[in-house]
This record gives sequence, C-alpha cells and structure tokens, in this order.
Amino acid sequence: MNDQSYRPCVGIALFNKDGLVFVGERIDTPGAWQMPQGGIDAGETIEETAFRELLEEVGTDKAEILAIAPEKLRYDLPGNLLEADTERKVLWEGKFRGQEQTWVAMRFTGEDSDIDLARHTEPEFSSFRWVTPAQAVELAIPFKRETYRKAFEFFNF
Repeated sequence: MNDQSYRPCVGIALFNKDGLVFVGERIDTPGAWQMPQGGIDAGETIEETAFRELLEEVGTDKAEILAIAPEKLRYDLPGNLLEADTERKVLWEGKFRGQEQTWVAMRFTGEDSDIDLARHTEPEFSSFRWVTPAQAVELAIPFKRETYRKAFEFFNF
C-alpha cells in the first residue's frame, strides 16, 4: 500500500442554533460517536459532497454552509481496521491507509424532528446528540480526536 494513499473525504461540523455540534453514534460500533463524513464522488464538489453526506447520514439537507477549512486534514486508520479478518472485509478494500478530509462548517436550519437517521438504505448512526466542540473531541474514537481538534481550530471553536 502506498504511504500517500488517503481517501478523499469531506467532514461536516454541523452546528445548531445554540452553537452545539451534531455527533452520531455508529450503528456498527456502539459507543463510537462521530461527526458526519464521507468520500468525495468523482466530479463532485466539496459543497455537493457535504450536502449529499448530510442527507445520507443525518437524513436532512436543512443546512447552510458557513465555512470550508483552508487546509485538508489527514488521519491514519489503526492497524486492526486495515487488516482483513474472518468477520469483515478490509475497510475500503485495502486501497487507503486513512482519510484526507476537507472540513465544512454548516449551520443546521431545521428542527430536530427534521433529522431522520434511517432515511438512507444503509444508515450509519443509531442515535445522535448535540454537544460542545470539546465534547465532540472527547467522544470521538482516539484516532480521530486530533483531526477533530484541528477542524474546530479552523472554525475558531
């Protein structure tokens, strides 16, 4: 695997009217909380990816873009997620060692009732909550924490 092999991705810091950020609990890893994120499809802009991922993972597009981070952030997956086991295929078919994310700050313009985590055919989150940026960092799985810290620094949180 090439050391420069990172999956192009968008991360979304979705803020509500109180300045709290959305985190979802992963269906496949109970207790693991994260902000929405997803791969950039061929020909897609950062903005298009952000709204598509928001609709797929959060079940709403009721948001507006506040800012796009000026730099991309990378994180490496821990070794156990890169290796095949008998229960699971290699993540991203072993093509990537991690993700290179462009972070987008968005303001949620809807109500909590507009959020539909089961909207997508393959839901990612089982539940959600609104937390402070510091809490989002604390709740994140360890290999994503530094990326979250840096993303919030871009947006002055």
